[in-house]
Amino acid sequence: MSKSAAINIDKEFSKLSFLQGRTPETTNEEAEGAFALLSEYRDGGIYIAHYSGFSEWEKHSSGDEFVQILDGKTTLILLEKNQEQRSNLIKGEIFIVPKNIWHRFESPDGVKVMTITPQPTEHSISYKTSTTLDGSRQLAWPGSPFFAKKQWRKKVSDLLRSWVIPR
Repeated sequence: MSKSAAINIDKEFSKLSFLQGRTPETTNEEAEGAFALLSEYRDGGIYIAHYSGFSEWEKHSSGDEFVQILDGKTTLILLEKNQEQRSNLIKGEIFIVPKNIWHRFESPDGVKVMTITPQPTEHSISYKTSTTLDGSRQLAWPGSPFFAKKQWRKKVSDLLRSWVIPR
């Protein structure tokens, strides 16, 4: 798109398809059509997206990211000093994600979002958070004991589910 032309955001959203159930493992092919570049801007671009679900972790090494919620709601989670900082955002709110801060989105009910995103963007699905038995959230990563326990519980749960005999 030309930088010197007006962009109708509603019209651009009407061209998107809704991606239901986004996960950190969602492929580019599965997400195609739910995200769009509206315009190049400085060292990155202005993007829109329409989805529900949970994004992977990402960070931007060349600058801050501007996030605006155009419809729906999301929880934007920043990882600072290995602690999650959660911000609930609703329609009409903006948030500036600082440079070099890992962050992700939790949007189970759906969100329409516009971002001004610097490039490059680094993505990771390695960092995971889980709720411990006492209700607190703990950071886990592949190879950590907490991650191994979580993976083991998931495997046991999947195994038990496979044993259920249909009636």
